[in-house]
Amino acid sequence: MTEALITPQPINISFLETLKFIKQSYNYPLEHSQHLRERFGNVVMQRAGRVNIVHLFGADAAQLCLMNPDQTFSNKKAWDMIIGRIFPNGLMLRDGVDHRYHRRLMQVGFKSKAMQGYLRQMTPQVERTLATWCDSQRTELAAYPAFKQMTLDLAATIFLGMDLGPGANKLNKAFEATVAASMPRIPLAIPGTILYRGIQARKFMCRYFLDQVANKRASKDQDLFALLCRAEDEDGNRYTDQEIVDHMIFLMMAAHDTTTSTLTSMVYLLAKHPHWQDRLRAEVHSLGTEPLTHESLAKMSQTDWVIKETLRLYPPLSTLPKFSNRSFEHNGYLIPSDTLVITYPIHTHYMEEYWDNPTMFDPERFSSGRSEHKRHNYSWVPFSGGAHMCIGLHFADMQIKLVIAELLRNFRISVPADYVMPVQQSPISKPKDKLPIVLERC
Repeated sequence: MTEALITPQPINISFLETLKFIKQSYNYPLEHSQHLRERFGNVVMQRAGRVNIVHLFGADAAQLCLMNPDQTFSNKKAWDMIIGRIFPNGLMLRDGVDHRYHRRLMQVGFKSKAMQGYLRQMTPQVERTLATWCDSQRTELAAYPAFKQMTLDLAATIFLGMDLGPGANKLNKAFEATVAASMPRIPLAIPGTILYRGIQARKFMCRYFLDQVANKRASKDQDLFALLCRAEDEDGNRYTDQEIVDHMIFLMMAAHDTTTSTLTSMVYLLAKHPHWQDRLRAEVHSLGTEPLTHESLAKMSQTDWVIKETLRLYPPLSTLPKFSNRSFEHNGYLIPSDTLVITYPIHTHYMEEYWDNPTMFDPERFSSGRSEHKRHNYSWVPFSGGAHMCIGLHFADMQIKLVIAELLRNFRISVPADYVMPVQQSPISKPKDKLPIVLERC
Protein backbone atom coordinates (compact mmCIF):
# COMPACT_ATOMS: atom_id res chain seq x y z
CA MET A 1 0.00 0.00 0.00
CA THR A 2 1.37 3.43 -0.96
CA GLU A 3 2.28 5.68 1.95
CA ALA A 4 0.09 8.75 2.35
CA LEU A 5 1.70 11.88 0.94
CA ILE A 6 2.48 14.70 3.34
CA THR A 7 2.76 18.42 2.75
CA PRO A 8 6.17 19.78 3.75
CA GLN A 9 6.06 22.17 6.68
CA PRO A 10 7.52 25.64 6.07
CA ILE A 11 10.75 26.59 7.80
CA ASN A 12 9.77 28.51 10.91
CA ILE A 13 12.19 31.45 11.10
CA SER A 14 11.97 35.05 12.27
CA PHE A 15 11.70 38.13 10.04
CA LEU A 16 15.41 38.95 10.46
CA GLU A 17 16.32 35.34 9.72
CA THR A 18 14.13 35.52 6.60
CA LEU A 19 16.07 38.56 5.36
CA LYS A 20 19.34 36.74 6.00
CA PHE A 21 17.90 33.66 4.25
CA ILE A 22 17.07 35.69 1.14
CA LYS A 23 20.47 37.40 1.15
CA GLN A 24 22.26 34.06 1.41
CA SER A 25 20.21 32.52 -1.39
CA TYR A 26 21.09 35.49 -3.65
CA ASN A 27 24.77 35.88 -2.80
CA TYR A 28 25.78 32.27 -2.19
CA PRO A 29 23.31 29.93 -3.91
CA LEU A 30 25.70 26.94 -3.86
CA GLU A 31 26.55 27.16 -0.18
CA HIS A 32 22.98 28.11 0.69
CA SER A 33 21.44 25.19 -1.20
CA GLN A 34 24.00 22.74 0.23
CA HIS A 35 23.19 23.95 3.74
CA LEU A 36 19.43 23.63 3.16
CA ARG A 37 19.69 20.10 1.80
CA GLU A 38 22.05 18.94 4.55
CA ARG A 39 19.78 20.34 7.25
CA PHE A 40 16.30 19.66 5.86
CA GLY A 41 16.56 17.14 3.01
CA ASN A 42 15.60 17.17 -0.67
CA VAL A 43 12.31 19.05 -0.20
CA VAL A 44 12.33 22.30 1.76
CA MET A 45 9.35 24.66 2.07
CA GLN A 46 9.68 28.30 3.03
CA ARG A 47 6.98 30.94 3.34
CA ALA A 48 7.78 34.46 2.14
CA GLY A 49 4.81 36.72 2.81
CA ARG A 50 1.88 35.18 0.96
CA VAL A 51 4.05 33.03 -1.31
CA ASN A 52 5.07 29.45 -0.60
CA ILE A 53 8.55 28.61 -1.86
CA VAL A 54 9.70 25.02 -2.23
CA HIS A 55 13.36 24.21 -2.82
CA LEU A 56 13.91 20.86 -4.56
CA PHE A 57 17.32 19.21 -4.74
CA GLY A 58 18.75 16.53 -6.99
CA ALA A 59 18.63 15.46 -10.63
CA ASP A 60 15.21 13.80 -10.24
CA ALA A 61 13.78 17.17 -9.17
CA ALA A 62 15.44 18.87 -12.16
CA GLN A 63 13.96 16.24 -14.48
CA LEU A 64 10.47 16.70 -13.05
CA CYS A 65 10.52 20.48 -13.36
CA LEU A 66 12.17 20.65 -16.77
CA MET A 67 10.10 17.93 -18.41
CA ASN A 68 6.99 19.54 -16.89
CA PRO A 69 4.45 16.71 -17.26
CA ASP A 70 0.91 17.89 -18.04
CA GLN A 71 2.01 21.52 -17.75
CA THR A 72 2.29 21.18 -13.98
CA PHE A 73 4.63 24.17 -13.89
CA SER A 74 4.58 27.66 -15.35
CA ASN A 75 7.75 29.38 -16.47
CA LYS A 76 5.89 32.61 -17.07
CA LYS A 77 4.43 32.97 -13.57
CA ALA A 78 7.82 32.32 -11.98
CA TRP A 79 9.96 34.52 -14.19
CA ASP A 80 7.36 37.30 -14.28
CA MET A 81 7.81 37.56 -10.51
CA ILE A 82 11.57 37.92 -10.95
CA ILE A 83 12.29 39.71 -14.24
CA GLY A 84 8.84 40.43 -15.67
CA ARG A 85 9.13 44.20 -15.36
CA ILE A 86 12.49 44.21 -17.14
CA PHE A 87 12.21 41.41 -19.73
CA PRO A 88 8.47 40.93 -20.28
CA ASN A 89 7.37 38.42 -22.90
CA GLY A 90 10.81 37.00 -23.63
CA LEU A 91 10.79 33.41 -24.82
CA MET A 92 11.62 32.13 -21.34
CA LEU A 93 8.58 33.99 -19.96
CA ARG A 94 6.02 32.09 -22.01
CA ASP A 95 4.14 28.81 -21.52
CA GLY A 96 2.41 26.06 -23.47
CA VAL A 97 0.96 26.79 -26.92
CA ASP A 98 2.08 30.42 -26.78
CA HIS A 99 5.67 29.38 -26.07
CA ARG A 100 5.67 26.76 -28.83
CA TYR A 101 4.39 29.30 -31.38
CA HIS A 102 7.03 31.89 -30.51
CA ARG A 103 9.84 29.34 -30.35
CA ARG A 104 8.87 27.84 -33.73
CA LEU A 105 9.07 31.27 -35.41
CA MET A 106 12.37 32.03 -33.69
CA GLN A 107 14.00 28.83 -34.97
CA VAL A 108 14.56 30.57 -38.32
CA GLY A 109 17.43 32.47 -36.70
CA PHE A 110 19.19 29.31 -35.49
CA LYS A 111 19.01 27.00 -38.52
CA SER A 112 22.16 25.59 -40.11
CA LYS A 113 22.37 28.09 -42.97
CA ALA A 114 22.00 31.04 -40.61
CA MET A 115 24.57 29.60 -38.19
CA GLN A 116 27.14 29.12 -40.96
CA GLY A 117 26.67 32.74 -41.94
CA TYR A 118 27.13 33.87 -38.34
CA LEU A 119 30.42 31.95 -38.07
CA ARG A 120 31.80 33.54 -41.26
CA GLN A 121 30.92 36.98 -39.93
CA MET A 122 32.30 36.43 -36.43
CA THR A 123 35.69 35.00 -37.36
CA PRO A 124 37.42 38.15 -38.71
CA GLN A 125 35.76 40.28 -36.03
CA VAL A 126 37.13 38.06 -33.24
CA GLU A 127 40.60 38.14 -34.83
CA ARG A 128 40.55 41.97 -35.03
CA THR A 129 39.35 42.32 -31.45
CA LEU A 130 41.98 40.01 -30.00
CA ALA A 131 44.69 41.90 -31.88
CA THR A 132 43.78 45.03 -29.89
CA TRP A 133 44.04 43.26 -26.54
CA CYS A 134 47.81 42.92 -26.56
CA ASP A 135 49.89 45.38 -28.56
CA SER A 136 53.17 44.18 -27.04
CA GLN A 137 54.71 40.88 -26.00
CA ARG A 138 52.98 40.93 -22.63
CA THR A 139 49.99 42.80 -21.23
CA GLU A 140 47.65 42.78 -18.26
CA LEU A 141 43.93 42.67 -18.99
CA ALA A 142 40.67 42.71 -17.06
CA ALA A 143 39.08 39.69 -18.74
CA TYR A 144 35.42 40.15 -17.84
CA PRO A 145 34.85 43.64 -19.31
CA ALA A 146 36.97 42.73 -22.33
CA PHE A 147 34.82 39.67 -23.08
CA LYS A 148 31.67 41.64 -22.34
CA GLN A 149 32.54 44.29 -24.91
CA MET A 150 33.54 41.62 -27.44
CA THR A 151 30.33 39.64 -27.06
CA LEU A 152 28.20 42.79 -27.26
CA ASP A 153 29.96 43.81 -30.48
CA LEU A 154 29.49 40.30 -31.87
CA ALA A 155 25.81 40.31 -30.88
CA ALA A 156 25.39 43.66 -32.62
CA THR A 157 26.90 42.24 -35.79
CA ILE A 158 25.13 38.88 -35.76
CA PHE A 159 21.82 39.79 -34.15
CA LEU A 160 21.38 43.39 -35.27
CA GLY A 161 23.43 43.46 -38.47
CA MET A 162 25.12 46.71 -37.54
CA ASP A 163 28.23 48.27 -36.09
CA LEU A 164 27.06 50.05 -32.96
CA GLY A 165 29.88 52.57 -33.21
CA PRO A 166 29.53 55.49 -30.78
CA GLY A 167 26.20 54.08 -29.56
CA ALA A 168 27.83 50.91 -28.25
CA ASN A 169 28.64 52.31 -24.82
CA LYS A 170 25.12 53.62 -24.27
CA LEU A 171 23.52 50.35 -25.35
CA ASN A 172 25.97 48.34 -23.23
CA LYS A 173 25.11 50.44 -20.18
CA ALA A 174 21.42 49.89 -20.90
CA PHE A 175 21.93 46.12 -20.98
CA GLU A 176 23.94 46.26 -17.76
CA ALA A 177 21.20 48.26 -16.07
CA THR A 178 18.50 45.81 -17.14
CA VAL A 179 20.46 42.74 -16.00
CA ALA A 180 21.29 44.36 -12.64
CA ALA A 181 17.59 45.19 -12.20
CA SER A 182 16.48 41.63 -12.93
CA MET A 183 16.97 40.60 -9.28
CA PRO A 184 16.94 43.85 -7.25
CA ARG A 185 17.42 43.72 -3.51
CA ILE A 186 15.00 46.65 -3.20
CA PRO A 187 12.06 45.78 -5.51
CA LEU A 188 10.81 49.38 -5.76
CA ALA A 189 10.72 51.30 -9.05
CA ILE A 190 11.41 54.74 -7.59
CA PRO A 191 14.11 57.16 -8.79
CA GLY A 192 17.53 56.15 -7.55
CA THR A 193 16.81 52.43 -7.26
CA ILE A 194 18.32 49.70 -9.43
CA LEU A 195 14.86 48.63 -10.60
CA TYR A 196 13.97 52.16 -11.70
CA ARG A 197 17.20 52.47 -13.69
CA GLY A 198 16.52 49.08 -15.28
CA ILE A 199 13.01 50.07 -16.35
CA GLN A 200 14.29 53.32 -17.85
CA ALA A 201 17.02 51.40 -19.67
CA ARG A 202 14.40 49.04 -21.09
CA LYS A 203 12.39 52.00 -22.41
CA PHE A 204 15.50 53.26 -24.17
CA MET A 205 16.08 49.86 -25.80
CA CYS A 206 12.42 49.58 -26.86
CA ARG A 207 12.69 52.90 -28.69
CA TYR A 208 16.04 51.86 -30.16
CA PHE A 209 14.68 48.64 -31.68
CA LEU A 210 11.18 49.83 -32.61
CA ASP A 211 12.65 52.58 -34.79
CA GLN A 212 14.32 49.93 -36.96
CA VAL A 213 11.63 47.24 -37.31
CA ALA A 214 10.04 48.53 -40.51
CA ASN A 215 13.35 48.81 -42.37
CA LYS A 216 14.49 45.39 -41.16
CA ARG A 217 11.21 43.79 -42.26
CA ALA A 218 11.57 45.30 -45.74
CA SER A 219 15.24 44.33 -46.07
CA LYS A 220 16.89 41.14 -47.27
CA ASP A 221 19.41 41.21 -44.42
CA GLN A 222 20.37 37.89 -42.80
CA ASP A 223 21.00 39.08 -39.24
CA LEU A 224 18.75 37.67 -36.50
CA PHE A 225 16.81 40.93 -36.13
CA ALA A 226 15.87 40.92 -39.83
CA LEU A 227 15.07 37.19 -39.80
CA LEU A 228 12.68 37.63 -36.86
CA CYS A 229 11.04 40.64 -38.53
CA ARG A 230 10.28 38.50 -41.61
CA ALA A 231 9.59 35.19 -39.86
CA GLU A 232 6.17 33.67 -40.42
CA ASP A 233 4.47 30.34 -39.81
CA GLU A 234 2.65 28.10 -42.28
CA ASP A 235 -0.49 30.24 -41.93
CA GLY A 236 1.34 33.51 -42.61
CA ASN A 237 1.32 34.67 -38.97
CA ARG A 238 4.14 37.00 -37.96
CA TYR A 239 5.48 38.58 -34.81
CA THR A 240 4.07 41.99 -33.99
CA ASP A 241 6.51 44.90 -33.79
CA GLN A 242 6.43 44.82 -29.99
CA GLU A 243 6.96 41.05 -29.90
CA ILE A 244 10.05 41.46 -32.07
CA VAL A 245 11.38 44.12 -29.71
CA ASP A 246 10.66 42.00 -26.62
CA HIS A 247 12.49 39.03 -28.15
CA MET A 248 15.47 41.09 -29.32
CA ILE A 249 16.02 42.67 -25.89
CA PHE A 250 15.84 39.29 -24.18
CA LEU A 251 18.03 37.53 -26.76
CA MET A 252 20.68 40.24 -26.69
CA MET A 253 20.85 40.00 -22.91
CA ALA A 254 20.92 36.20 -22.88
CA ALA A 255 23.45 35.92 -25.70
CA HIS A 256 26.08 38.33 -24.53
CA ASP A 257 25.79 38.06 -20.74
CA THR A 258 25.74 34.27 -20.43
CA THR A 259 28.48 33.84 -23.04
CA THR A 260 30.61 36.49 -21.31
CA SER A 261 30.15 34.58 -18.06
CA THR A 262 31.24 31.27 -19.60
CA LEU A 263 34.23 32.68 -21.48
CA THR A 264 35.47 34.46 -18.36
CA SER A 265 35.17 31.38 -16.15
CA MET A 266 36.80 29.20 -18.83
CA VAL A 267 39.78 31.53 -19.22
CA TYR A 268 40.22 31.55 -15.45
CA LEU A 269 40.26 27.75 -15.32
CA LEU A 270 42.72 27.51 -18.22
CA ALA A 271 44.99 30.04 -16.52
CA LYS A 272 44.86 28.02 -13.29
CA HIS A 273 45.50 24.76 -15.15
CA PRO A 274 48.16 25.54 -17.79
CA HIS A 275 48.54 21.88 -18.83
CA TRP A 276 44.93 22.00 -20.05
CA GLN A 277 45.68 25.25 -21.80
CA ASP A 278 48.52 23.48 -23.61
CA ARG A 279 46.26 20.56 -24.53
CA LEU A 280 43.63 22.84 -26.06
CA ARG A 281 46.27 24.89 -27.88
CA ALA A 282 47.64 21.70 -29.42
CA GLU A 283 44.13 20.70 -30.44
CA VAL A 284 43.58 24.08 -32.11
CA HIS A 285 46.92 23.89 -33.96
CA SER A 286 45.98 20.42 -35.24
CA LEU A 287 43.11 22.06 -37.17
CA GLY A 288 45.53 24.06 -39.34
CA THR A 289 45.62 27.79 -40.01
CA GLU A 290 42.51 28.11 -42.16
CA PRO A 291 39.44 29.88 -40.71
CA LEU A 292 37.40 27.58 -38.52
CA THR A 293 34.36 25.88 -39.99
CA HIS A 294 31.51 23.92 -38.43
CA GLU A 295 33.38 20.76 -39.37
CA SER A 296 36.59 21.85 -37.62
CA LEU A 297 34.70 23.09 -34.55
CA ALA A 298 33.16 19.63 -34.26
CA LYS A 299 36.67 18.14 -33.97
CA MET A 300 37.48 20.20 -30.85
CA SER A 301 36.51 17.43 -28.44
CA GLN A 302 38.86 18.40 -25.60
CA THR A 303 37.72 22.01 -25.86
CA ASP A 304 34.18 20.68 -25.59
CA TRP A 305 35.08 18.87 -22.36
CA VAL A 306 36.51 22.05 -20.87
CA ILE A 307 33.43 24.08 -21.86
CA LYS A 308 31.19 21.50 -20.20
CA GLU A 309 33.33 21.39 -17.07
CA THR A 310 33.31 25.19 -16.91
CA LEU A 311 29.52 25.20 -17.13
CA ARG A 312 29.35 22.55 -14.42
CA LEU A 313 31.51 24.51 -11.98
CA TYR A 314 30.24 27.98 -12.93
CA PRO A 315 26.77 27.74 -14.50
CA PRO A 316 25.72 31.24 -15.65
CA LEU A 317 22.28 30.70 -14.05
CA SER A 318 22.59 29.10 -10.63
CA THR A 319 18.85 28.58 -10.05
CA LEU A 320 15.81 27.71 -12.17
CA PRO A 321 12.41 28.80 -10.81
CA LYS A 322 8.99 27.44 -11.80
CA PHE A 323 5.49 28.08 -10.45
CA SER A 324 3.15 25.19 -9.75
CA ASN A 325 -0.15 25.36 -11.63
CA ARG A 326 -1.50 22.48 -9.54
CA SER A 327 -0.41 20.31 -6.65
CA PHE A 328 2.11 17.59 -7.45
CA GLU A 329 3.96 14.73 -5.81
CA HIS A 330 7.71 14.56 -5.31
CA ASN A 331 9.85 12.45 -3.02
CA GLY A 332 6.89 11.43 -0.88
CA TYR A 333 5.62 14.98 -0.46
CA LEU A 334 2.53 16.69 -1.84
CA ILE A 335 3.57 20.14 -3.02
CA PRO A 336 0.61 22.55 -3.17
CA SER A 337 -0.44 24.59 -6.19
CA ASP A 338 0.51 28.28 -6.46
CA THR A 339 3.99 27.55 -5.11
CA LEU A 340 7.28 28.97 -6.36
CA VAL A 341 9.36 25.84 -7.02
CA ILE A 342 13.13 26.31 -7.26
CA THR A 343 15.72 23.83 -8.49
CA TYR A 344 19.45 24.51 -8.40
CA PRO A 345 21.69 23.53 -11.33
CA ILE A 346 24.68 24.76 -9.35
CA HIS A 347 23.81 22.40 -6.47
CA THR A 348 23.20 19.40 -8.73
CA HIS A 349 26.51 20.06 -10.50
CA TYR A 350 28.35 19.57 -7.21
CA MET A 351 26.51 16.50 -5.88
CA GLU A 352 28.74 13.53 -5.06
CA GLU A 353 25.92 11.20 -6.11
CA TYR A 354 26.63 12.10 -9.75
CA TRP A 355 30.20 13.40 -9.90
CA ASP A 356 33.58 12.07 -8.77
CA ASN A 357 35.41 14.71 -6.69
CA PRO A 358 32.87 17.37 -7.74
CA THR A 359 34.90 20.37 -6.54
CA MET A 360 37.85 19.38 -8.76
CA PHE A 361 38.40 20.78 -12.25
CA ASP A 362 38.45 17.58 -14.30
CA PRO A 363 37.31 17.98 -17.92
CA GLU A 364 37.92 14.32 -18.73
CA ARG A 365 34.84 13.44 -16.69
CA PHE A 366 32.98 14.40 -19.90
CA SER A 367 35.07 12.12 -22.13
CA SER A 368 33.46 9.09 -23.75
CA GLY A 369 35.47 6.79 -21.50
CA ARG A 370 33.97 8.24 -18.32
CA SER A 371 30.76 10.13 -19.25
CA GLU A 372 29.93 11.12 -15.70
CA HIS A 373 27.26 13.46 -17.06
CA LYS A 374 25.33 10.41 -18.31
CA ARG A 375 24.86 8.91 -14.86
CA HIS A 376 21.63 10.87 -14.80
CA ASN A 377 20.21 12.78 -17.77
CA TYR A 378 19.49 15.81 -15.58
CA SER A 379 22.62 16.02 -13.45
CA TRP A 380 24.15 18.58 -15.87
CA VAL A 381 21.63 21.28 -16.80
CA PRO A 382 23.36 24.61 -17.55
CA PHE A 383 21.04 25.19 -20.53
CA SER A 384 17.80 24.28 -18.74
CA GLY A 385 15.91 21.47 -20.51
CA GLY A 386 12.65 20.18 -21.94
CA ALA A 387 10.55 22.63 -23.95
CA HIS A 388 12.57 25.51 -22.50
CA MET A 389 16.00 24.17 -23.47
CA CYS A 390 18.10 27.21 -24.43
CA ILE A 391 17.35 27.94 -28.08
CA GLY A 392 20.80 29.50 -28.57
CA LEU A 393 22.94 26.76 -27.01
CA HIS A 394 24.56 25.74 -30.34
CA PHE A 395 25.25 29.38 -31.18
CA ALA A 396 26.86 29.84 -27.74
CA ASP A 397 29.00 26.72 -28.21
CA MET A 398 30.13 27.92 -31.64
CA GLN A 399 31.02 31.38 -30.37
CA ILE A 400 32.91 30.12 -27.31
CA LYS A 401 34.96 27.65 -29.34
CA LEU A 402 35.81 30.31 -31.92
CA VAL A 403 36.95 32.84 -29.31
CA ILE A 404 38.95 30.31 -27.28
CA ALA A 405 40.61 28.90 -30.40
CA GLU A 406 41.74 32.31 -31.61
CA LEU A 407 42.82 33.31 -28.11
CA LEU A 408 44.99 30.20 -27.65
CA ARG A 409 46.49 30.49 -31.14
CA ASN A 410 47.90 33.87 -30.16
CA PHE A 411 48.37 34.02 -26.40
CA ARG A 412 49.34 32.25 -23.22
CA ILE A 413 47.07 33.13 -20.32
CA SER A 414 48.18 33.29 -16.70
CA VAL A 415 47.16 34.43 -13.22
CA PRO A 416 49.25 34.38 -10.01
CA ALA A 417 49.61 30.89 -8.56
CA ASP A 418 47.78 31.83 -5.36
CA TYR A 419 44.98 33.72 -7.09
CA VAL A 420 41.39 32.51 -6.57
CA MET A 421 38.66 34.20 -8.60
CA PRO A 422 35.99 35.75 -6.31
CA VAL A 423 32.64 34.86 -7.87
CA GLN A 424 29.25 36.55 -7.77
CA GLN A 425 26.85 33.71 -8.53
CA SER A 426 23.62 35.70 -9.05
CA PRO A 427 21.89 36.91 -11.13
CA ILE A 428 24.65 35.96 -13.63
CA SER A 429 27.86 34.24 -12.57
CA LYS A 430 30.79 36.64 -12.91
CA PRO A 431 34.03 37.62 -11.13
CA LYS A 432 33.77 40.31 -8.48
CA ASP A 433 37.21 41.67 -9.44
CA LYS A 434 36.76 41.57 -13.26
CA LEU A 435 39.35 38.73 -13.45
CA PRO A 436 42.79 40.30 -13.99
CA ILE A 437 44.87 38.09 -16.31
CA VAL A 438 48.20 38.32 -18.11
CA LEU A 439 48.41 37.69 -21.85
CA GLU A 440 51.74 36.78 -23.47
CA ARG A 441 52.13 36.30 -27.19
CA CYS A 442 52.94 32.74 -28.20
